[in-house]
Amino acid sequence: MTVIIPIILLLIFLAMGMPIAFGLGISGSIGIFLFSGWDSFLGIIQTTPYDSVKSFLMSAIPMFILMAAFMTVSGIMKDLFEAAYKWLGKLPGGLGLATVFAGALMGAVSGSSQASAAAMSKAAAPEMRKYNYSTSFTMGVISMSGTLAVMIPPSIILILYGILTETGVGSLLIAGIVPGILTALGYIIVIIVWVKLRPEIAPKIEEQLTLKEKVRSLKMVWPMLLIIIAVIGGIYSGFVTATEAGALGAFITLIVVILMRRMNFKKFIHALNDTIKSTTMIMTIIIGAHLFSYFLTLTQVTQKLVLYVEGLDISRYWIIAFIMVLYLILGFFMDQIAILILTLPLTFPIIVSLGFNPIWFGIVVAKTVEIGLVTPPVGMNVFVATGAAGVKPSEGFRGVTWFVIMDLLILLLLICVPFITLVLPDLMAK
Repeated sequence: MTVIIPIILLLIFLAMGMPIAFGLGISGSIGIFLFSGWDSFLGIIQTTPYDSVKSFLMSAIPMFILMAAFMTVSGIMKDLFEAAYKWLGKLPGGLGLATVFAGALMGAVSGSSQASAAAMSKAAAPEMRKYNYSTSFTMGVISMSGTLAVMIPPSIILILYGILTETGVGSLLIAGIVPGILTALGYIIVIIVWVKLRPEIAPKIEEQLTLKEKVRSLKMVWPMLLIIIAVIGGIYSGFVTATEAGALGAFITLIVVILMRRMNFKKFIHALNDTIKSTTMIMTIIIGAHLFSYFLTLTQVTQKLVLYVEGLDISRYWIIAFIMVLYLILGFFMDQIAILILTLPLTFPIIVSLGFNPIWFGIVVAKTVEIGLVTPPVGMNVFVATGAAGVKPSEGFRGVTWFVIMDLLILLLLICVPFITLVLPDLMAK
């Protein structure tokens, strides 16, 4: 009964709409008190908030969020989309292809899926509307392009996974590169096939652009490429750690936008405010999760669950299949960060005990997070993209269907062929 009460309370809190941080913290605190008494509870509650977030690795989160905030307030995202449009706009579904390309590059400096989706919506939606692109197609492409930030480094989701599971953050970020590129290529295939089957959703653009105009547009891409090379190249070469790469990326981004005269004091303060809000939310969730994890540790729920799974007379691949289905179902109803923090204390020990690679597991979990960002009823990316564009969320959910099917196929491929995920981390380790 001591074990069941806090878990039931957590479910009730989540059903009532209580923020996940407080739901985890309150139910975990009640569990600790019921199981070990008042003195033990006071000792844990006094030290946990600080101990949960004092790690040096945690500083990577606000630094990458700050880097994305500088990119957003400076308007570089709009320039990136315009450059991609000038090179790809004439192709079938060209604005959609340009959106995926720009979303991939934005993901390589953002780390935040929602920030990427919002920026892409403001840059791409007006142009697609101007050329009479289907609203559902437009919102589907923009919503999916934002999810690329989940996989392509510097992904906040992968950083959190690394911190929560004590897996190398640098290796995780590098491991996301090939799956991220594979995902972007999958979206491109969906766009090309969709437009071939239904040309009316993306009318061909007749505007003629000279080669000189196309080449001139590339001058706006160099800031993005410089930041990507500094962050990803620094991690891969070992010149900086993943945590240091966040600070380096934020610093270089600030210098670049100042030199481009895209930054003023008002925009700077706005970027800092956005960073503080996002960081506070994430850190509060982590504190609440640690309190709940203490409760699970004291009651030995995790250890007993691992022993039970190890004793099952079924293939370990059936177990990983069940876990993946669980993550996909949770993605329909819960915030992605909350899912990771809530489930990893239970699923990660099982995965390790079954002999699966923790880096590989991090990538396939991140892939399920991508899918959860665009599936109803929560589908945060769809709500962000449609909200920024001023259209109904139903249009966005209608537009992501074929992309989600492609994502499920890529998830299956990543599960069945771990080499895709591990090839770059293995090379980096040599």
